[in-house]
Amino acid sequence: MAVQCIRKKTNYKHMKKYYSLLFLAVALVLSSCNQAADEISYENDPSIFENAQGRMTPEMMWSFGRLSDMQISPDQKSILYGVKKYNLKANKGKNSLYTMSIDGSSEIQITHTDGSVWNGLWHPTKNIIGYIYADENGAQLWEANPDGSDAKRRSNIEGGITGFKYSPDGNSLMFTKDVKLDNTATEKHEDLPEAKARIIDELMYRHWSEWHDYKYSHIFIANMDDGILGDESTKDLMEGERHDCPMKPWGGLEQISWSPDSKKIAYACKKMTGKEYATRTNSEIYIYTIESNETTCLTKEGFDGYDHDPVFSHSGNMIAWKSMEEDGFEADKERIILHDFETTETIDLSEGFDQNSSQFVFSENDEYIYFISGVNATYQVYSMQIATREIKQITTGWHNYQSFALAGDQIIGTKMSMSMPTEIFAIDQKGLETQLSHVNDWILDEIEMGKVEERWIETSDGKQMLTWVIYPPGFDSTKQYPALLYCQGGPQSAVSQFFSYRWNFQIMASHDYIIVAPNRRGLPTFGQEWNDQISGDYGGQNMLDYFSAIDALKKESYIDDQRLGALGASYGGYSVFWLAGHHEGRFKSFISHCGIYNFESMYGSTEEYFFVNKDYEGAYWEDPKPKSYEFSPHLAIDKWDTPILIVTGEHDYRIPYTQSLEAFNAAQLRGVESKLLFFPEETHFVLAPQSAVLWQREFFEWLDKDLKIVE
Repeated sequence: MAVQCIRKKTNYKHMKKYYSLLFLAVALVLSSCNQAADEISYENDPSIFENAQGRMTPEMMWSFGRLSDMQISPDQKSILYGVKKYNLKANKGKNSLYTMSIDGSSEIQITHTDGSVWNGLWHPTKNIIGYIYADENGAQLWEANPDGSDAKRRSNIEGGITGFKYSPDGNSLMFTKDVKLDNTATEKHEDLPEAKARIIDELMYRHWSEWHDYKYSHIFIANMDDGILGDESTKDLMEGERHDCPMKPWGGLEQISWSPDSKKIAYACKKMTGKEYATRTNSEIYIYTIESNETTCLTKEGFDGYDHDPVFSHSGNMIAWKSMEEDGFEADKERIILHDFETTETIDLSEGFDQNSSQFVFSENDEYIYFISGVNATYQVYSMQIATREIKQITTGWHNYQSFALAGDQIIGTKMSMSMPTEIFAIDQKGLETQLSHVNDWILDEIEMGKVEERWIETSDGKQMLTWVIYPPGFDSTKQYPALLYCQGGPQSAVSQFFSYRWNFQIMASHDYIIVAPNRRGLPTFGQEWNDQISGDYGGQNMLDYFSAIDALKKESYIDDQRLGALGASYGGYSVFWLAGHHEGRFKSFISHCGIYNFESMYGSTEEYFFVNKDYEGAYWEDPKPKSYEFSPHLAIDKWDTPILIVTGEHDYRIPYTQSLEAFNAAQLRGVESKLLFFPEETHFVLAPQSAVLWQREFFEWLDKDLKIVE
């Protein structure tokens, strides 16, 4: 089965003329407003199509509007959402808020600030929209009419806020902010104000991409007096606690929930520090009662893994949350746990359902829970009847639903695919979809996407593995193309229908490469057994799965088996390092981004020790030493003989950048053709626009050198 993205083409000449007139009109308006001549523009720029020949380019990718944070109005007649746009020349991005009718009509941009606004929410009882905007007073709560008019700042919290939610009755506000509880070195030694030092006495002093900043994210509540946040009523729900909510590094406001009567707040938190925090995943669900100022734990007994994202039912009689069973396993099955406050019974609704579940939404009558779950490398919307536990898959197709909300009988969701950035869709109860937003049609209508194909390939142990194959635009089966084996990160993260702004399959295909993207062992959406197999077996079956995929595809007449490359990031970067010592001449070029090279030094310098303890099956000093350490790529450096590009960011603390330096140094010392691309201001990810474009240029220059035929 194959899918081709087909779009109605617009006439570029007419389009260019249209935008020229539009830009002239905008310029006149800006001039009349006496705005600075050098003000950054985030308007659509048709010049990105010049010399693109109808194919995606890195510059084009950074012109896509990135839609997020969709919200439905209380009357279910309007949709609020954010769109982030970038200016590549200025190396900056800005998020703005938009609204449109529930049928997709009447779209308007409602914020026109100098900087980004975020966390847009409908007020539950007033016809206004709240959001966060940072001015000279820091990041504060602002409110405006639904058309963006009459915007006013409503808070003046010292240090600013990081997020907020209105109480259902509209009388109170929950907000999060960072609270400084630890002393810096110069605060301890006040007579040495210019000393540059950190004094560290426990683990988790740095995490993923940042050093600990002596602050902790806490939850606050305050009254809204006449629409203004009341300072005297402000209360810290976690006063004095050296813990974070939302939990770092990726947690958001989905980890905090108001009860329908506005009297309680449920939140997720891992109330640990130091070694315990670094080696365990046991977060809990807490209920804070506002009137009594008491906090109780719902998951104290029998819930040893991650518990997060609590959601109250409409009646307030029930609460659901996402739960993992095993402490220390970050990729365990995500279960649907339901607690009944009246009966005090807590049950696993998803028992027997061999898929992950997330983003729970109760139906208005509390008889159903809607959720998102992954199946066969796609993410779909499901419903479950609570009484019978009957599960129904509502959506189907090659796409990823990322979020959704209910609006009467409709489901309004955001989805993406390999051929489309995120847009908003309406879904009926039979799964029929209607696209509502069209943020990126102006680009998609002007370029051709490559065909995406689903292949089921037999693995070395006789199982079937889904492998996506992405073909170049204008693919001609009578020609031969170079092919790239894509190695996924995670290690437990599906090669699904994602539209990445870094590892984008369509931009690889637009450079006339065929992409082979297998869902090897260790990737979710194929059952927990398939997902769990990789732990302790990094250099085992999943590597054979890579070989099964590329060996099957290279037999096709249109793939030149002498021009194969392999590439990947994170665990995918590790995969490339491992393949470099074991590929037996299959590949002619490698790219490893932020990969693990030496298991012992990785174990000694990472931060989340529950991860390496689970996947390596323990520390390297244990006796006997875990077998996993035999899979370390550095042990096969003597077999490296293929050109390799190694990429890393200095602020990557998850897989410390020194892993990439070790690999590059070894390759250089052994005479292997190699290049190091080092980003001193980037992390595990390359996020700055110009750095990302540079990454793309070096990426394809490296591959083309050995995989393209010079005519």
